[in-house]
Amino acid sequence: MAGGLFALLDDVALIARTAASSLDDVAAAAAKTSAKAAGVVVDDAAVTPRFVEGVTPARELPIIWRITKGSLINKIVIILPIILTLNALAPWALTPLLMVGGTYLCFEGAEKVLELFHSEEHEAQEEAGVKDEDALVRGAVTTDLILSAEIMVISLNEVADQSFWMELGVLLMVALAITALVYGAVAILVKVDDLGLRFQAKESASAQKFGSMLVKAMPKILATISIIGMFAMLWVGGHILLTGTDTLGWHTPHDIVHYLTHAVEHLGGFVEWIVETICSLIFGLIVGFIVVGILHLLPLKKH
Repeated sequence: MAGGLFALLDDVALIARTAASSLDDVAAAAAKTSAKAAGVVVDDAAVTPRFVEGVTPARELPIIWRITKGSLINKIVIILPIILTLNALAPWALTPLLMVGGTYLCFEGAEKVLELFHSEEHEAQEEAGVKDEDALVRGAVTTDLILSAEIMVISLNEVADQSFWMELGVLLMVALAITALVYGAVAILVKVDDLGLRFQAKESASAQKFGSMLVKAMPKILATISIIGMFAMLWVGGHILLTGTDTLGWHTPHDIVHYLTHAVEHLGGFVEWIVETICSLIFGLIVGFIVVGILHLLPLKKH
């Protein structure tokens, strides 16, 4: 009896060690895949703050929390089962799916560019009253769906040759870690001005000066991040489409970008990245303007 018990305990210990080893493998793979998706993570963090511009300070964190929950639903409930199923049954469908999302990002970015040239109309909308929180959250979660899809597909590509359970574990870890990172950073960012107000209320002159600096700087920083987010959508969307068209057989746009980056490769990797980013952004802007133009010609398009 005792021997059977010790044998059982040995089996349990072996299972535990195997599980721990598997968790280490999953964590290592998740770290690797997250690094591969770092560019999109930055874009996600840059895009999100614009959705809480003009919102009452007391509602900023609740809105970000709602977007965070929506992002987790996007990644775990919607995207994860879809891409795992497609990877198993129709891996060829992942590229067209990403391209649809890339086109949407280009459209969103192009519309934001056009808004810059209609500032009076935009300001009138800002003065019209309190923003509709539900509409803000829907817009943010919709944009997050596209960015999250790319993050998850990039991550899947890094472990596509692993077992189903390894893929599932890595993608779950990536979804949780990146969502916490992105929206945690956004939450801190949008509340920095509140921190500045607290410093202004202190008796210390240096603290008051520091608080005033934060309060004055944050609107400019958030506006800058909003612009970065706008260009990020065009860059990411354009890059998705350039890569996708090349994969599907139309090589010309990708070859042009490759030629331009090759021409400056002697200047270093950073210059190559700049050139590739600018090319992706321009391609994304062109596609975005085409989509905006088509939608504006359709009778169903309303403003």
